[in-house]
Amino acid sequence: MVDITHKIYTLRKAIASAEVNVSSIETINKIKNNEVPKGNIFEFARAAGLLGIKKTSDLIPDCHPLPIEYTSINYEIIDLTIKIILEVHTIYRTGVEVEAMHGASIVALTMYDMLKPIDKGITINNIKLEHKSGGKSDYKKVKIADLNVAIIVCSDSISQNQSEDTAGLYIMKKMKEFGIQTIDYSIIPDNSNGISQKAQQLCNDYFDLLIFSGGTGLSDRDNTPDAILPLLTKQVDGPMEIARNYGQERMPYSMLSRGVAGFIDQTFVLTIPGSKNAAEDYMNALFPYLFHVFQVANGFKHS
Repeated sequence: MVDITHKIYTLRKAIASAEVNVSSIETINKIKNNEVPKGNIFEFARAAGLLGIKKTSDLIPDCHPLPIEYTSINYEIIDLTIKIILEVHTIYRTGVEVEAMHGASIVALTMYDMLKPIDKGITINNIKLEHKSGGKSDYKKVKIADLNVAIIVCSDSISQNQSEDTAGLYIMKKMKEFGIQTIDYSIIPDNSNGISQKAQQLCNDYFDLLIFSGGTGLSDRDNTPDAILPLLTKQVDGPMEIARNYGQERMPYSMLSRGVAGFIDQTFVLTIPGSKNAAEDYMNALFPYLFHVFQVANGFKHS
């Protein structure tokens, strides 16, 4: 199956529909009057649909098992057509589109099976997805293309050419995937004074987002959070809570990260670890969702 371990939990919804067409008004009348020999087709089909939704991953090889947390199955009779409308919700890492369509198809097949003794002209048509929500694409609607972004790598060894940067380059690559060109990419020593000066300089240059990579551990030496925290005019705790929780689900040592996030005036500043794996976790946990901060922040110049 496709790897979804990098995704976050969100509320995901899907609505699917299907149509069962009968060949005569007599069949419709028997359905309405509950005179179908095999029983009430709506109740039998609803039960079958619920089972079909739950069994989707057992029958479709690449579908992930997931919790089904809400389902509704409704019907509408239009002339000789019974329209099935089925809705599924979950809070998970992947969507429920296939579950909804599979459930709708099982409802339709159950109706077919119950009606075939009295109507030989039944057809099943138009099994399709009507709507879905909750995936990453829903959170790419923020206007972000005009953001000025700077990436600052804080590392003594990288600044002295003793090792190579991987985290900063990964962050830059992710920004590019969101259509954002990094305006400033810098490598500086892990020194509190230098980090503070760099942050203030970039804020004075009207950057919208600063991402500092490195120096977020427990070392007694100079580090990035200690340099950035006194500069913040508005601390925003949520991003670090989400990122640490996301990282700890994958690596327990993530609890020790000391990252901070918030505004220095109108510039949003984020500090993340300097290893590529940790940077990848933080970027997956926070983006593109973090871009929403530029819509809700009072007085932000792009709002």
